Amino acid sequence: MQLQYPNKKTEQEIFNSIPDIELEQINSNNSPNLLIHADNLVALKQLITKHNLKGKIDLIYIDPPFATNNTFTITDGRANTISNSSNGTVAYTDTLKGFDFIEFIRERLVLLNMLLSEKGSIYLHIDYKIGHYVKVIMDEIFGIENFRNDITRIKCNPKNFARKGYGNIKDLILFYSKSDNLIWNEPKTPYTEEDKIKLFPKTDKTGRRYTTIPLHAPGETQNGKTSQAFKGILPPPGRHWRSDVAILEQWDKEGLIEWSDNGNPRKKIYFDEQEGKRVQDIWEFKDPQYPIYPTEKNPDLLDLIIKTSSNENSIVLDCFAGSGTTLKAAQINGRQWIGIDQSEQAIKAIIQKLDSIEGDLFISKSDYKLLTEKKHSTQQQFGVMAGDVVN
Repeated sequence: MQLQYPNKKTEQEIFNSIPDIELEQINSNNSPNLLIHADNLVALKQLITKHNLKGKIDLIYIDPPFATNNTFTITDGRANTISNSSNGTVAYTDTLKGFDFIEFIRERLVLLNMLLSEKGSIYLHIDYKIGHYVKVIMDEIFGIENFRNDITRIKCNPKNFARKGYGNIKDLILFYSKSDNLIWNEPKTPYTEEDKIKLFPKTDKTGRRYTTIPLHAPGETQNGKTSQAFKGILPPPGRHWRSDVAILEQWDKEGLIEWSDNGNPRKKIYFDEQEGKRVQDIWEFKDPQYPIYPTEKNPDLLDLIIKTSSNENSIVLDCFAGSGTTLKAAQINGRQWIGIDQSEQAIKAIIQKLDSIEGDLFISKSDYKLLTEKKHSTQQQFGVMAGDVVN
């Protein structure tokens, strides 16, 4: 299924319509990390054609405009996240609506798909009003078979706005991969003391807490090792043993199988052997109370995404870089990164955030090449002289 609307370009038309504007470096750093002040469509094309990065980006996170028809400002160092201030400096405008907005997003997603590696993933942060249309576009570009999750993100405390409708405390993150061979470092969250008591209600004679699970699983096997009799018992109809009978015998010898009063075997799962709970698709990462940029996100949100869907030395890309939270999290986690933003205020916020990283034995200080479109190039624009090294 595809959205059809006026002036929808083909992928080739999108690529050909982007001007070839050269990016030039305005500092003397040789780091592989790139901070780019430019129209992200121009910059993405340059990454493909001039930087040889097609198919080499392992993780993309973007938090684009939400089609709110608002202008967002910064006043006295404080970002306005709901309404603009007449006295503030414009951080960015979000005035595209309807299919103009959809095509704006689609153009960038087409290029991002070209950059994404075969083991790569993309997370797109959007709100509930426009997100469903964006999902259809992402299904078209990345393939509905590569859709992984629609993640609900709890963004704030309950509000009491006077409107006819339920209070909105969430937005959403659409998670896609390029293929089934995606990088996936299974995230876990620690069990609470309440979890320990509720989920592991039994105690053995040594005082260790545990629970039990069935020895069998759905699906019937024919003439396989998991369909044979164990202690004279066959798995129930339509099911098979979780492991072959030899392993079940070993578990029983080690005391890891609990037999019920009616002779039903169950596997013991001990609390102290578990790494934690699997992360589910509702996340609570509330926005910072005093953001330095209107779109600033909780750093723990980006830390989770980066650790889960990239490896050390993977390249992480954020082409709506905003406050630089993605870039800082990538740096702290030992990833290479590329950040792009057209807003001068965003670039200043990013530099401020990257400068806050203190190098130690495990976290390197943030070095990067600072690039800009030639038409933007004023060497003192961000307090950077052409010969300076940005740290």
